[in-house]
Amino acid sequence: MDAINEVHVSEPGLVVVDVAAADDETAFAFHTALAARWATTSVERTTRDAGQPGVRLRCYLDLRQPVNPPGQGQLPR
Repeated sequence: MDAINEVHVSEPGLVVVDVAAADDETAFAFHTALAARWATTSVERTTRDAGQPGVRLRCYLDLRQPVNPPGQGQLPR
């Protein structure tokens, strides 16, 4: 994976999430769970490291912008 750029964590509440999963489906399911709760970057693909099992995915979260606060149910669309 690429190095984490200083701007990605330049303020409290900004998070870089690196996911290692067995397969694409699992990695994307985890990202979907994060995106249901917080503002996240979109992801379109995973990466594979030669000689390593599974896949990797990186996304960026902004914990300052909850999409669906706990106990609030689904937001209207």
